[in-house]
Amino acid sequence: MAKWTAFPYDASDYTYDATALKKQWTRLHASDAEALPKEAGALAAWAAFHRGDFQSAYDLGLKTGGPGVAAANKAQAIYANYLEKNEKKKLEMFLEVSERAEAQQAEDPKNASAYYWQAYALGRYSQGISVARALAQGLGTKIKTALETTLQLAPKHADAHAALGTFHAEVIDKVGKLLGKTQGADAATGLKMFKKALELNPHSAVLRVEYANGLVMLEGEKKMKEAEKLYAEAAAHQPVDAMERLDVEMAKAEMEE
Repeated sequence: MAKWTAFPYDASDYTYDATALKKQWTRLHASDAEALPKEAGALAAWAAFHRGDFQSAYDLGLKTGGPGVAAANKAQAIYANYLEKNEKKKLEMFLEVSERAEAQQAEDPKNASAYYWQAYALGRYSQGISVARALAQGLGTKIKTALETTLQLAPKHADAHAALGTFHAEVIDKVGKLLGKTQGADAATGLKMFKKALELNPHSAVLRVEYANGLVMLEGEKKMKEAEKLYAEAAAHQPVDAMERLDVEMAKAEMEE
């Protein structure tokens, strides 16, 4: 496999040994409801993920298997979303995560992470090929079902709440409220999902960015000031790992546009 692009910021504040990782686990995983793994290999994969060594997290996670696969899925998906510059490779990575997560579901139907990462990867893939095209391919239903299953299995999965909010917002923004209904999209439900996500993890930068984006898609210019406030809060966030640093930098970029 080709070498992945390195995390572009200083990772010294995001380097955790096993003891520190266990101590900070609840804060680090407040959004994804991931259980603390017992396997040393899985812990090592997560430590690599949090310090921004996404390729090592991917390799270690797959090598460990079991609970390590969640770390591999997240590492590959987050890397593809933020750091992969080649659009073709990015889309291929999202599809790989989706396929791996779907295979996990067959082996472990109660694995909430497997449904979430399938939905996340297909959602980002859909944005890459155009939401309208993805809906025509039936991906909208697949994403919505996977997210709803995630929340049935893990009701406190903040990221899944926000992703489901984004689903409703994206569909309505791209095809309108009337056609959106045929895809199961509803503006009020979308806004409710974003609010629930932030209620579950009020310390998240990316949840604020997703909520801000959703407000603009669903409510337009009249919600721009509220969206800008959310972007500003996200940009001022103090990250505790590499992914959060990427989220904060994204929020800063949104404010500059």
